[in-house]
Amino acid sequence: MGHADNPAGSGGQSHVLPPSADLVILGGGIMGLWAAVKADRLGINTLLVDAGPLGQGASGGLLGALMPHMPDKWNDKKQFQFDALLSLEDEIIELEVETGVVCGYRRSGRLIPLPKPHLRKIALGHSADAEACWRRGDRRFHWHVLDRPPQKGWPDASFAAAGLVHDTFAARVSPRGLVSALVAYLRTASNVRLVEGLEAEAIDPSGNRIIFRGGESVAFGHCIVSAGHRSFPLLQGISPPLNHAIGQPVKGQAALLKADVDPSLPVIFLNGLYVVAHEGGHVAVGSTSEDVFDDPSSTDSQLDELIARARALVPALARAPVIERWAGLRPKAIDRDPMVGAHPDHARVIALTGGFKVSFGIAHRLADAALNALNGREMRLPASFTLANHLAVASR
Repeated sequence: MGHADNPAGSGGQSHVLPPSADLVILGGGIMGLWAAVKADRLGINTLLVDAGPLGQGASGGLLGALMPHMPDKWNDKKQFQFDALLSLEDEIIELEVETGVVCGYRRSGRLIPLPKPHLRKIALGHSADAEACWRRGDRRFHWHVLDRPPQKGWPDASFAAAGLVHDTFAARVSPRGLVSALVAYLRTASNVRLVEGLEAEAIDPSGNRIIFRGGESVAFGHCIVSAGHRSFPLLQGISPPLNHAIGQPVKGQAALLKADVDPSLPVIFLNGLYVVAHEGGHVAVGSTSEDVFDDPSSTDSQLDELIARARALVPALARAPVIERWAGLRPKAIDRDPMVGAHPDHARVIALTGGFKVSFGIAHRLADAALNALNGREMRLPASFTLANHLAVASR
């Protein structure tokens, strides 16, 4: 077992808490950062508190694949994600203009090799589904079925005996680039104060107060809980006794390779393996999903296996050096979907967590929903996304 190149931060940075804030956001990952940016734009007096440096947990990873759901069996959850992935492009453009920080976003598309003939037949059906569902105004996105890779070796044709899917809607972003842009915005925000290196220990909903490790506390008008997997015990601590935990951390491992490839190449996805071309001759490979693990910040043979699979899938990676190994814990809610909304018993406490593998593509829209809950407006979320739904599942 080896150590990742991103060992978990120990915090300990200086911090000065104000006595109160209209909105306290717990957690400065992708969810909390978007919520703070949106709150600033609404003119809300906001305090964002993170247990470590901002964006250094699961949001500080390498992969950045923005993958849509399959276009078949369309429902409100798939529509929400489609709308979010489509709107993210403009959100990032605005953020880059405001901060001057490049987020590494590109609608690169995705290639899915089809190793078996029956998969091609299924893919052709999904192509018609995409034509019907992946559209907005005059914009159309497609699920093409190809006979061979559009660029030789990306991926190797031996993995595509029955052809490939070319999804033109998928995109990618630099996770660290987007996080850096959000943090840069907040460093100069008029309505947001940032405190790093301070971990929330408990929420006192009757006193509208957050208690932090070490005994400090702050009063809130509303509190958004967006502390990744640490959100689950905080929310469970203010809930009636439940039969199950409302969520858990899931460990992911990924790697960054140095390879001379075109950064506009589509993301490749095959049997849980992602290969993502980024700017600067970098290719990200990942990721594992580990419910059981010994060390959240270590990498091991599971990552070695992913790297070996990627080298076989893409010949250009065969001798590409690994320049970073990464591990982190992602928040998986009990019902897998994101967990958003006011607590049924404590309306001033609002969840904004979960997301697991889809957070980067929809966090900006989930933040909008959380702030709608704060302001007493309709969240406009699929029912399965709500905190109330997850609490109900955990009580069964």
